[in-house]
Amino acid sequence: MPKSHGERRKTRYKLKKSIRARGTAPVSHATRRFELGQKVHIDLDPSVHKGMPNPKFHGRTGTVIEQRGNAYLVEVTDGNALKTIIARPQHIKAQK
Repeated sequence: MPKSHGERRKTRYKLKKSIRARGTAPVSHATRRFELGQKVHIDLDPSVHKGMPNPKFHGRTGTVIEQRGNAYLVEVTDGNALKTIIARPQHIKAQK
């Protein structure tokens, strides 16, 4: 069988919800608002496929630099490089 190279490959455990968290995400997660310059955590929600950043950024912390439609541009360091990630509000959380 040919190997799959899809967007969610090699994420069997990383993109899996706990047994009590399963199901669709609440609407309040889609309506979150973030300020420019605010620090946010990238926390992927596997039940929402749209607007999901690459799984290698799961658990990273970045800064909101712009809003683009419903999504946000988040600047994250990847080694010595600064990367800009487009993510919807379901996949980012405000840092406390």
